[in-house]
Amino acid sequence: MARKIEKSIEEWAKTLTPEQLRIARQKGTEPAFSGQFNGFKGDGSYVCVCCGETLFDSAHKYDSGSGWPSFYQPASDDVIDEESDTSFGMVRTEVMCDACGAHLGHVFPDGPKPTGQRFCINSASLDFVARESDK
Repeated sequence: MARKIEKSIEEWAKTLTPEQLRIARQKGTEPAFSGQFNGFKGDGSYVCVCCGETLFDSAHKYDSGSGWPSFYQPASDDVIDEESDTSFGMVRTEVMCDACGAHLGHVFPDGPKPTGQRFCINSASLDFVARESDK
């Protein structure tokens, strides 16, 4: 098992924008339809804005109509941590980066086949790395 990345909020603040810090490190949420990756159609990988861990692949992204980038599965089984979130009077499953604990968003059981999952992710928690074309 890889060592977890641990930094203080002050250390994270040196490398993240205030919005990224609020969402990824303080469990915030961006307004629906406001994130840069909601309607984005690039071919590549979505990585953790905090640590660069590859979290999702564009091949698994779909338009859920929710206002946040949505994926039906993570890049691999070991890159996402989940825990129960009972904030705002709801019971949801929070998803976080396994490597650094960054808050990504939530997963819901109403996604498309083949998994039936909808990983509803804040754009501010992600960076995008374009796939290099085969030459």
